[in-house]
Amino acid sequence: MTDHKVDKVLKLFISQSGTSDRFEREVIALDGGGVVEDKFHNKNSQRSVLIASTASYNLVSIYGIEMPFGYLGENILLDFNPYNLEIGTKIKIGDVILEISQQCTICNHLGVIDVKIPTLLKNDRGIFAKVISGGEIKVDDDVYILQEQIKTTSNSR
Repeated sequence: MTDHKVDKVLKLFISQSGTSDRFEREVIALDGGGVVEDKFHNKNSQRSVLIASTASYNLVSIYGIEMPFGYLGENILLDFNPYNLEIGTKIKIGDVILEISQQCTICNHLGVIDVKIPTLLKNDRGIFAKVISGGEIKVDDDVYILQEQIKTTSNSR
């Protein structure tokens, strides 16, 4: 596997049972069940970690919609846009290894801020990953693609 540095972690979030609020953290712990202390921990290993890009927030802001970081439900926020990574691509952040497992679909709660958000972010909400090797992720940790399989499109590099 090759290591290809793509970014640093900008923000980290968890969600807790009984609330739709997102709680920002400086450090999160991950194990085979996902993000420890998150309300979705041990629920579905294929959807255990949600990674989002600032590109999603920038896209809605072009339309005059301001959305706070964390609103997409992400656990990890990056400047790098991971949405074109192939399923099965491995990412290393801190001492954690994640594997891209599926694209994230749009949730109805996104329309609370503005009804246009679900349409605008139809394919740009985030990407799910499962935990291959647990540990801790901290804000400012480097992000590496270990197995680069970026989809080829006309907009690719």
